[in-house]
Amino acid sequence: MDQAVTLMKYAQANPAARETRVISVSSGKGGVGKTNSVVNLAIAFTRMGKRVLLLDADLGLGNLDVLLGLAPRYNIGHLLRGERNIKEVLADGPGGIKILPASSGVQELTSLSAEERLALASHLETLESEFDIMIIDTGAGISDNVLFFNMAAQEIMVVVTPEPTSITDAYALMKVLLHKHGERRFKLLVNEARNRKEGIEVYRKISLAAERFLSISVEYIGCVLLDENVQKSVARQKAVMELFPGSKACQCYEEIAREISEAPAEGALKGGMQFFWRQFLDRNI
Repeated sequence: MDQAVTLMKYAQANPAARETRVISVSSGKGGVGKTNSVVNLAIAFTRMGKRVLLLDADLGLGNLDVLLGLAPRYNIGHLLRGERNIKEVLADGPGGIKILPASSGVQELTSLSAEERLALASHLETLESEFDIMIIDTGAGISDNVLFFNMAAQEIMVVVTPEPTSITDAYALMKVLLHKHGERRFKLLVNEARNRKEGIEVYRKISLAAERFLSISVEYIGCVLLDENVQKSVARQKAVMELFPGSKACQCYEEIAREISEAPAEGALKGGMQFFWRQFLDRNI
């Protein structure tokens, strides 16, 4: 496709364009604290001096703005209709993070025409030098939209809780990504663990099954301990990193952010916004 070639040439001619780290965050089922983890990790990254962009990729049911008590004036729908430019659509989040809000009733990105895809890609290109990390908050489950964003990202993080259904569904998500798209590397974040031992035990269950039956690599990046302050924060539509900076959950998010930041970005050929949006043009997932 001509658009894909154009983006490839741009990335080759602009090495700095490949430096943005693109991380998708998914879960096999809803209700595991995925979006909450996205927000708090983003804040942890900003406190480490990182420039962070959050993309709400669950366009029909986006809730990043709701979780944070924000009321963005514009959203991705305004961008796609050409009513606003991307700088006008970006919303300010806590700690200096920037958010590209979703909106209800907008077509899923993979259903857009080639012209619309190229237009959105061009908008994102203008942000390439402004962010160190782009975190994609996908929907839950194994829909085509979720699979697309995971395959286009540089790194895939799966959020799971100790509940058996969450463990089963997280395994199912990784299995589908392997069998449909050949993805073999995943990061696992265990949320709402009663203690660190439980977090490791959940990882062990998933990792052993994944290694035995799927021959894939699952990396444990840590757990977020069960903390009543998280629910208090959700009720007040604030991030726990803001309201309770000394809480157990906050300390866990800081540890996980450091773990990710200190590790090298995976797959130089599968990373950066340019690759992401080339995938966006190429794939028909």
